[in-house]
Amino acid sequence: MSHFCRTQTIGLRMRRFLGIVLLVGIFVATAGMGPALRGKVYIKTLEGRHYQLIADGRPYVVKGVCYNPVPIGQTHDYDFWNDPKEPWLLDGALMQKMGVNTVRFYQPGDDLEATKRVVRALYEKFGIRTMMGHWLGFWNYPAPFYDDPAFRQKVKDDVLAMVKALKDEEGILFWCLGNENNLSFGGNINPWSSERIDRMEDPRRCLLARAEVYYAFVNDIAKAIHKVDPDHPVAMGNGETVCLDVAREHAPDVDILGVIMYRGKTFGNIFASLRSTYDKPLVFVEFGADAYNAVTQEEDEDMQAFFLKSQWSEILANVAGKTEGEGNCLGGAAFEWTDEWWKHDEGAAALRHDTASNWSNSAYYMDIKAERNMNMNEEWFGIVRLSEEKESGVDKRTPRKAYYEIRELWKGESI
Repeated sequence: MSHFCRTQTIGLRMRRFLGIVLLVGIFVATAGMGPALRGKVYIKTLEGRHYQLIADGRPYVVKGVCYNPVPIGQTHDYDFWNDPKEPWLLDGALMQKMGVNTVRFYQPGDDLEATKRVVRALYEKFGIRTMMGHWLGFWNYPAPFYDDPAFRQKVKDDVLAMVKALKDEEGILFWCLGNENNLSFGGNINPWSSERIDRMEDPRRCLLARAEVYYAFVNDIAKAIHKVDPDHPVAMGNGETVCLDVAREHAPDVDILGVIMYRGKTFGNIFASLRSTYDKPLVFVEFGADAYNAVTQEEDEDMQAFFLKSQWSEILANVAGKTEGEGNCLGGAAFEWTDEWWKHDEGAAALRHDTASNWSNSAYYMDIKAERNMNMNEEWFGIVRLSEEKESGVDKRTPRKAYYEIRELWKGESI
């Protein structure tokens, strides 16, 4: 064999050898590191203090909806997790067509195995991840006594049981602690206190003391979650920006600020103001607009679509990499997926789609001139409406105009 032929043969063997090594390396990386990468979600800080959510090694913008599929005639205690009709299958398919990649659950079911099955089905069948929340005892009876060590321990144990049960599900995106719990500091919602705090007498000092207690409690839970589950971030659900200056000092271990905000067509200066108050990545865990015009007293899909499109446009303008925005927004979950017929008056009224307004908000100016300025209709926030006609055994879902408007907006974004 000539020198040239020997050299060519050796080169061919070497290439084959290197090819085998490369294939083995890819296999090892896929088999060994793959599961860890698939389950890992974290925050990445980019140049210019932009924040990015990373899931499966890729940037992830939350395009979400709040999800609580209570059927017509049922109330808040309906256990959809164990509903044999499996409404999440119908909803998941419709969400997937819209482009939804995340749902927000406010609280897991009492049956954590059933909760796990729903989380898994949404992810495996539709690619929809879960932002799993916990009320932190806020809507329990009696009031949430956050200054009581026994109460705090009970709630903490419950949260950690949830995390341990669900943390290995690929569909989990991150944990969200609380929902407007900070509005209790001034006694506006679910007021609580203690003898220690009441002795301070001055209302402002009492409010700040409650804020310190609560945010320190959330921080303690966040640290405990990080030990149990280092692969998923922890968010805190805060009503507006109330007391975030206190959170900066007492809740530094929270990874994400989840804000509940209803400011009409714009979120205002929140993206810039957070830099100096509580510089954390921002997710809107609740925002939106109702589809009932309290002035004309009829359904108004155009009004809802206008507000939601404006809100989503502002969110997308402030995600990482956009030159015109702050780059500190990770996305949001619109309130909400379906109408809630039970919301205004439970009981027999859950069989009626009530048009009475629950509260007033001048930022939703199109129908603010309603009687007594009561223009926000809790039962009409659904991006899809419900009807008593059945489809696959559940109330039929019909997308409103906002569904299509948001879908087109998302399609036009490189996210």
